[in-house]
Amino acid sequence: MGIVDVRQPLGEHQQQQQQQHHRHDDMQVLKEVAPDLPVVPGPLNDYRQTASFNWKQLRVVLEDPEILRVKMNLWRRLDADPVFAHPKVTPTVEEQKRHVSNQLKHFVGKDLIPQEVHSWPYKNKTRFMMAINAATSSWNKNLSVKWGLGVSLFTNALLSLGTERHLPFYEAVWENRFLFALVMTEVGHGSNTKSVRTTATYDPKTQEFIVNTPDFQAAKCWAGNLGKTCTHALLFAQLITADDTCHGLHAFLVPVRHPETLMPYPGVTVGDLGEKIGLNGIDNGFVMFNNYRIPRENLLNRTGDVTAEGEYESCFQNPEQILGAALENLLAGRVAISQESIHDLCTAVTVSVRYAAVRKQGGPRNAKEELSLLEYPLHQWRLFPYVAAACTFKVFIGDFTDQYLELVEQSYKGAEMKDLTSTASEVHAIVSAMKPLITWTCASALQESREACGGHGYLRASVIGSMRADHDATVTYEGDNNVLLQQASNWIVKHWNLAKQDNTSAILEVSPLGTLHFLINGEEKLKGRFSGSNVGDVMNVHFVKSAYEWLMCWLTQALDTELQRLKSAGLDRFTARGRVHAFYSKPLALAYGENNVLCYFWEKLRTPGIPSNVKHVMEHLYLLFGLWCIQRNLVYFYRGNFANGSQMADLIQEACQSVCHLLKPDIVAVIDAIAHPDSVIKSILGRADGKVYDHLYDAYMSQQGNMDRPSWWKEVAAKPQSKL
Repeated sequence: MGIVDVRQPLGEHQQQQQQQHHRHDDMQVLKEVAPDLPVVPGPLNDYRQTASFNWKQLRVVLEDPEILRVKMNLWRRLDADPVFAHPKVTPTVEEQKRHVSNQLKHFVGKDLIPQEVHSWPYKNKTRFMMAINAATSSWNKNLSVKWGLGVSLFTNALLSLGTERHLPFYEAVWENRFLFALVMTEVGHGSNTKSVRTTATYDPKTQEFIVNTPDFQAAKCWAGNLGKTCTHALLFAQLITADDTCHGLHAFLVPVRHPETLMPYPGVTVGDLGEKIGLNGIDNGFVMFNNYRIPRENLLNRTGDVTAEGEYESCFQNPEQILGAALENLLAGRVAISQESIHDLCTAVTVSVRYAAVRKQGGPRNAKEELSLLEYPLHQWRLFPYVAAACTFKVFIGDFTDQYLELVEQSYKGAEMKDLTSTASEVHAIVSAMKPLITWTCASALQESREACGGHGYLRASVIGSMRADHDATVTYEGDNNVLLQQASNWIVKHWNLAKQDNTSAILEVSPLGTLHFLINGEEKLKGRFSGSNVGDVMNVHFVKSAYEWLMCWLTQALDTELQRLKSAGLDRFTARGRVHAFYSKPLALAYGENNVLCYFWEKLRTPGIPSNVKHVMEHLYLLFGLWCIQRNLVYFYRGNFANGSQMADLIQEACQSVCHLLKPDIVAVIDAIAHPDSVIKSILGRADGKVYDHLYDAYMSQQGNMDRPSWWKEVAAKPQSKL
């Protein structure tokens, strides 16, 4: 075949060849990332037959096929290796830690991460590593946390905060010789990182830093891998030079245990925190340092260094590079947690919706058979909004992550990016709203799914309970959700004056990614009032978009007004912000997160080439998520006089039920589009074949010793009666 001149229009024959080539490529992609599901007669298969679209096509619209390939390949390899098999019964805490530690050693040494990845450009490499992390989290969250903290996130932090002199540490980690713990939180300080009290004081006589823990409240704690297995800590401490000047938090590479014996070094008191409510395969620990000395070179010196003589100096030549390092280290973990939580959300609704399709319960009098739970409007309302959230979140996190990584990559190159400071601030606000919204939504979905599966959902083999316990950590680590929401709302409200001034150009400058564009003509938007008279007036995209723009403007204005009132009453800025968080800042930040998700999903819907029937079901998912969010925020629409009387509330309620009804024939196919393979889900209630009762039978009968008389039977059995 000759070379095609892309500057010229294709001839008819060439167009046919190209179309055939694309169809072949598309079929190959679908085969790799969306393998056929088992066709087993039964309720689940019956619901699949009612779908109006091809679930495989939806899968590759909701998530980048290249990322799906990475995940599917990893899952296949983990499934084929007995080292990564899931235990049938819950091991002891100590055994869980041993098992996961061995898995980690095998994981790093198995070349699951190709060597060439390390030479890829930053964006490509980090996207790949994030995909591996999310896929590993779905397989075994303990393993992903241990790998993420000790290997992946550490090496990212090392590359962004360190310099060439630290590359041997990078190589040692990937060669399975070192294992790290990221050590920031202290017993007495968590979210307020600026106030951590561990110190690293430079001694020019020996060219060493002296690391010291002043008291127990300054003991580092909760760091994963620290309790039993790490060899080194990536420690954040206050850097103090010989003249007693404190230069703020800096990162240091601190040896904790001997790599060959895992015994602590003198001057280091380190131990495990003990059993937790979940993630017990992770050895979270505490550490205290008693005037412990480390070499000067162990300071990660990309942002600042100390000369041999003890002079502190900045190492950055331009602010773009500083911002790149800050963005990478503050936000990468929160993005990864959000990705993992979306995986958990997908699994939760996969289990509960597939179970609801199979489980029959009640029905009209004289009916020939009982109804599946999916037929009940209440059950639809309990589960379908979480399905919509899973789909909209997947699109949002994929597209936003690409933007975020592009920004970091360009800043590392020292590119002169227009509005980089504004973009960095906006990205931080997006992530600060995103992580709470996604992790809290996932936590609610796990609880609702557990309840929706009834008593069977309480079985360990349903996996929902263990997922719920393991997921619980996400709402407080890598930034407490409520604190993050304060940061997002602070950024939003400080720009309200631009809306009052009708300064469109300034709004565009402070929001390069467009998440503050709702402020354009903000005061004019606040004049809007609800005028709908039938369900069609709210069950459309225009209503959702305009309602959310009004909501965002009103919440921003309300927060600004309340802050000004409190300051006028004599309250200082700190106290005033504390007063407004519960009823003003938090709702604003969460609504901002929801609006961002809706905007990103809407942009995806406008992508050319999406099959019309796939786009149709995506519009239903958009509407359900948007109406669900509006329904939860109804109080603000009434407080702001957008609505009066019961009309809006009544119509929103009717619209929510109507969209659920429209989605019912497609909901199982939507689940198939977002579901992980059975080997990853690991639930007897949510397998793709729909044979729930066969799997329950196997679970009942396969428990070792479950039908044996207990060894302690004599302690509880009735005593023999005397014959007298």
